Amino acid sequence: MTGVEHEVRDHVSYLTLNRPETLNALTPALRDRLVDLLAEASADPSVRAVLLTGTGRGFCAGADLRSGTDSRSGTDSPRIPGDVARTLRTGAQRLIAAVLDCEKPVIAAVNGTAAGLGAHLALACDLVLAAEPARFIEVFVRRGLVPDAGGAYLLPRLTGLQRAKELMFFGDALSAPEAERLGLVNRVLPEGELAKTARDWATRLATGPTRALALTKHLLNSSLDSDRPAAFAAEAWAQEINLTTQDAGEGLRAFAERRGPEFLGR
Repeated sequence: MTGVEHEVRDHVSYLTLNRPETLNALTPALRDRLVDLLAEASADPSVRAVLLTGTGRGFCAGADLRSGTDSRSGTDSPRIPGDVARTLRTGAQRLIAAVLDCEKPVIAAVNGTAAGLGAHLALACDLVLAAEPARFIEVFVRRGLVPDAGGAYLLPRLTGLQRAKELMFFGDALSAPEAERLGLVNRVLPEGELAKTARDWATRLATGPTRALALTKHLLNSSLDSDRPAAFAAEAWAQEINLTTQDAGEGLRAFAERRGPEFLGR
């Protein structure tokens, strides 16, 4: 048992964190399983969108430091310089990269508390829906830790530098409406509407031009790390590649024939 439920239905890969007694805190096994499932979604042509959510009161409370298997847990086990950096590179950072690099659009349906690594897991997703009771917490400062799991990379790009410093310096809980106001969340929904809206969005994405969405995701995620000439060159090559897909041909034919396109994800 790794603590995640997985099923593919109607071209959507549903990933549901299922350790409600820990607010879905991530053990190494659960973290690695998510990485594997995201890689599988990227490679599987029958999967055209991913939906990530949690059970119970939490979306994800971050790394399970109480398990004693995380190198930041403060246990008395011997530690060699480099162990922590290696653990982060191969663990939390690898998970965040798996979301960012997934070739299918990833939706986070944040049902409850998203703290630390759990907050960054949500923020790495392409679209974020949140239930009204959800909270986002940059909890690291409360533990005397430096933010990790890509937080210092993700947060300023979403909120701006000053807001990111405020959130990370104080570690205050951010409500879902506040998160929406700061641009961390696409929509805030009544608790009973979250699952349905998330499914509707995932289904809509799963009927879209999958390869065009993958290339669009890549362009957007890399745009803030490149200058204008590099961004323009990447855009031109992305369009070049995309015009070889079946869906691009279908989209252009449908436009000429004045009908709705029927994309196959290829």
